Amino acid sequence: MPPRVPIPRFLARLTALALAIWLGQPVWAQHGGQHGRLPSVTEYLDQLERPERDHYQKPAEVIQALGLKPGMVVADLGSGSGYFTRRFIEAVTETGKVYAIDVEPEALKHVKDSVEHMHISYAAEFILAQPDNPKLPFESVDLIFLCNVYHHLDNRTTYFTNVKSALRPGGRIAIIDYYHDERSGDLGFSKAHLVPRETVLDEMTKAGYRLLREHTFLPKQYFLEFVPVS
Repeated sequence: MPPRVPIPRFLARLTALALAIWLGQPVWAQHGGQHGRLPSVTEYLDQLERPERDHYQKPAEVIQALGLKPGMVVADLGSGSGYFTRRFIEAVTETGKVYAIDVEPEALKHVKDSVEHMHISYAAEFILAQPDNPKLPFESVDLIFLCNVYHHLDNRTTYFTNVKSALRPGGRIAIIDYYHDERSGDLGFSKAHLVPRETVLDEMTKAGYRLLREHTFLPKQYFLEFVPVS
């Protein structure tokens, strides 16, 4: 039986903190610093789909850089609104497969509904994960993809050591996350919790990976691809 892969606390809940971050609200609102209400999950998901995100996220260029082909299998870890899930489905076609992974039922339903509204043939699995188990099968995926998730992970070295079991031979992990300094511009929230690119490199090395390539076309985020060390 393959080892269970722990899932980060970020994926175990859509906290008021996460909602405040994405909506650009002061974090202290959750502690009574403001009298306004916090957004609903639906409002949070709508923010992930805002058209202006495309300007800095450059989704078409990300998909191209990843070199996805029909028949490949991709895990969208922390699928959120399905912003990248739908694009992965188009890239790998019905001959491949996409795992959309989340522990928030409403978010996962949103992803599934949005995929069905594409009106194309597809092979996808929508995994309502356990807090400590994303339920990815052993050696099941060619790519594990994380966008703006890495800085929310706890015990990252242990996490990525364990998640290695879900990769097929030759599999990769792609990490996109915000720069912790002025390169990411005004994000509307404190950058204190962001993880520097150099820290990612160090932690992934300790977890048993090497940097395969780095893409530098995203203005606010680093974009790194890792493979396990043989």
